[in-house]
Amino acid sequence: MLSLRGGPLEVRSAGLIDKWVAGGTAHPSMIAAASDRGYDLTGHRPAQVDKTLIDWADLVLAMDRSVLAKLHTIGGAESTAKVQLYLEDQHVPDPMGKPAADFTACAAIIEARSARYLP
Repeated sequence: MLSLRGGPLEVRSAGLIDKWVAGGTAHPSMIAAASDRGYDLTGHRPAQVDKTLIDWADLVLAMDRSVLAKLHTIGGAESTAKVQLYLEDQHVPDPMGKPAADFTACAAIIEARSARYLP
């Protein structure tokens, strides 16, 4: 989720599944994949998506169509325009439960398309 209101870009990450939020950390394989690309996720603490967080954001990015649909439901009709797919024409493959190489591939996809969303 991104916001440009009142200053520099602020990015927040939130999930839909309690198992990967609520005080946890990023998945160890994603921490490693991000580290290999120069990003430090060791301090990252996921949050649960809720309407307040969607309302806060100027832009909400979903990794796949099922998440997109859930975010539209949580955000309501007024959030439809700002809730979008990260990749407008396809989903970002979910690496959960898969080998470390899938996390690396996921990180590469996310990084390659990130410039599109940066000011």
